[in-house]
Amino acid sequence: MLMTFGLLAACGSGEDSQKGAVPDRTARTGTSGAQARTLTAKALDQAAVKGPDLDGYAVERSFTSVGSSHKATVPEECAPVMHAVGGGSGFTATARVGRFVHSKKAGLPTRLTLSSHRVADAVQVMDRLRTAAAKCGSFKDVTADLAYEDVKLQPEAGYGDESVSLRLTQLVTGAGYDDAVRVPYALVAVRQGATVAMFSTSSRGREAAVVPDAVVSAQLKKLAAQVASG
Repeated sequence: MLMTFGLLAACGSGEDSQKGAVPDRTARTGTSGAQARTLTAKALDQAAVKGPDLDGYAVERSFTSVGSSHKATVPEECAPVMHAVGGGSGFTATARVGRFVHSKKAGLPTRLTLSSHRVADAVQVMDRLRTAAAKCGSFKDVTADLAYEDVKLQPEAGYGDESVSLRLTQLVTGAGYDDAVRVPYALVAVRQGATVAMFSTSSRGREAAVVPDAVVSAQLKKLAAQVASG
């Protein structure tokens, strides 16, 4: 099942990240001062969790691109969900780092990305994801020829300045499959200042996928410390 993570990697580059600034929304979320700082690639890398930060987990680097994701979906308005599952968005990031976080006990890894933006762009990433998740009960990833259904927003967990949590099911079909294999996925996206953290994981069979709170909390704690350090 790990192969499915590879299909979901963010890709592409070059989309204009300056469109759709929403300074009023930014002001309402209370982001100011150090929180609004756009982290450099070096600072973002230092902010990412490492093995010693997470008891019971191992951490490895994963490939990421600062470019906007170019994945296409049908319907088109569902693209922000597909981008997020792959750890990206429709906005070019100033910097982006990726990690795979593996439990030492069992289960599939959690894919983690940190993306540094202008604050207004970071807010837009969250707004577009939230809107798409509310509208798109099902969609197709045209790029990878995969279908998704049962997209459902989950109650906000209260992470960071704002967060979006959702669950969805990937349908894997093709040669050798009599019926579509259903792969449950879970996604948590968190905006902390000008940085967007995305966490996604899958599970086997009909068991619901859950992004470990320990992973999210440890990452946000380290990110906050990095932002505060200036």
